Amino acid sequence: MSPLKMAVPFALLLLLFATAKAESPYRFFSWNVTYGTIYPLGKPQQGILINGQFPGPDIHSVTNDNLYINVFNSLDEPFLISWNGVQNRRNSYEDGVYGTTCPIPPGKNFTYILQVKDQIGSFYYFPSLAFHKAAGGFGGIRILSRPLIPVPFDEPAGDWTVLIGDWYQKNHTDLKKILDRGHKLPFPDGILINGRGPSGASFTVEPGKTYRLRISNVGLQNSLNFRIQGHKMKLVEVEGTHTMQTTFSSLDVHVGQSYSVLFTADQTPQDYYIVASSRFSTKILTTTAVLHYSNSNRPVSGPPPGGPTIQIDWSINQARAIRTNLTASGPRPNPQGSYHYGMINTTKTIRVASSAGQVNGKQRYALNSVSFVPADTPLKLADYFNIGGVFRVGSISSAPTGGGVYLDTSVMGADYRTFIEIVFQNDEDIVQSYHINGYQFWVVGMDGGQWTADSRNQYNLRDAVARSTTQVYPKSWTAIYVALDNVGMWNVRSEFWARQYLGQQFYLRVYTTSTSLRDEYPIPINALLCGRAVGHHKRPL
Repeated sequence: MSPLKMAVPFALLLLLFATAKAESPYRFFSWNVTYGTIYPLGKPQQGILINGQFPGPDIHSVTNDNLYINVFNSLDEPFLISWNGVQNRRNSYEDGVYGTTCPIPPGKNFTYILQVKDQIGSFYYFPSLAFHKAAGGFGGIRILSRPLIPVPFDEPAGDWTVLIGDWYQKNHTDLKKILDRGHKLPFPDGILINGRGPSGASFTVEPGKTYRLRISNVGLQNSLNFRIQGHKMKLVEVEGTHTMQTTFSSLDVHVGQSYSVLFTADQTPQDYYIVASSRFSTKILTTTAVLHYSNSNRPVSGPPPGGPTIQIDWSINQARAIRTNLTASGPRPNPQGSYHYGMINTTKTIRVASSAGQVNGKQRYALNSVSFVPADTPLKLADYFNIGGVFRVGSISSAPTGGGVYLDTSVMGADYRTFIEIVFQNDEDIVQSYHINGYQFWVVGMDGGQWTADSRNQYNLRDAVARSTTQVYPKSWTAIYVALDNVGMWNVRSEFWARQYLGQQFYLRVYTTSTSLRDEYPIPINALLCGRAVGHHKRPL
């Protein structure tokens, strides 16, 4: 039987339905993950396809929809998909990273069960194991508001996913070998827009109409600047938050981040460049797509328009200008403007600093001196089944230690329903990007130098943007506020994928003694078991 025709057994589906979080619509997806030949930079290489597509198919959904995504792994190695920005309320078992979810073995399938509870906006999915992300397997996720919930802009004439990112010509297995040998990766070979190199992607518009672009940086390490020749972009949404509608001529999109912009086809009818170029790098990589007016008879010509390159201040000022639209309806951590985060006292401050170093003669990266080493069993399963010796809470300090890099399976503990401050300190010379699975957080401040308690005096405590991925500039800090309202084991990681792979991540265990379904759902009946969890009994629902 074809993998795509394989269905979850009907009896199991009934059990899966029983785990649904609300009587909201169900959407079913069947994906077959394969290797295939792709030509992103004009030369053949092996890529990861979903249903034969590179990039993979978009997920279209509406707030509170229940998503059943049956993933069949036709690769020759284990595989996992993670959902960047989708919060998986009370259910970190479905998070799709190895700290929470067993990989799908070759030739097997697994059905992810997600509910996009109280979310709107633009996100993406990607493969989280090994170095699969360098081969593809990513695609866009859009969550629309419910029909009766007003959106603070008119419906656009078109709505497109735009996946941008740096790219290597080398096979992902060769890149992984470089890292496994303890070396750093070389500089990327190019940049892609929707899986294609220069002028490979095209978007056709009607004169006078307004369009929405959902832009996500799905790359491995480079911040990118995005712009449309001759057109202004109005920012309207960032990772699930409606923003003040600020107009930009170009937009910095750091690794792992997603933005929605509107633009109007109000220029002379012809073809224009859409440009993505690397930021903060000595060598500037640039790629283009084409914005085609339907009545154009003039193709693009000449060099694409230049953009900012290494200017840090320009980028910081833009980041500070991105604010939450407090008058807009829609699910967010500040629903209907009633949750005034700036009036709540934080109960704990966690400070996180990155570092790089050699361990046993090999390159490693760390947070608070700990370079994460995956355990033999997903941490969430070990926690659920009380399997000792897999991890220990407190194996990473909540403040920088100043010591050398060392290896451990780092897990930090935090209490459910607390309101905390996290400060990311970057003492290195590169821009960094951090993501927290399962959460949105308020980016309350960022500045150069060392963070101190006095830095709080410049925090934005009124309309800071809420998102799930934030940048930290060189020799700078970024502070966030997080309401720990989602029980589980959640990945805090660098979005620079080589750094993540070589240890720049940890898990935040948000814990409660409560066993109520109100606080956390039990292990899914279809959960895969691996490592030391094999043979343990899953509690029936």
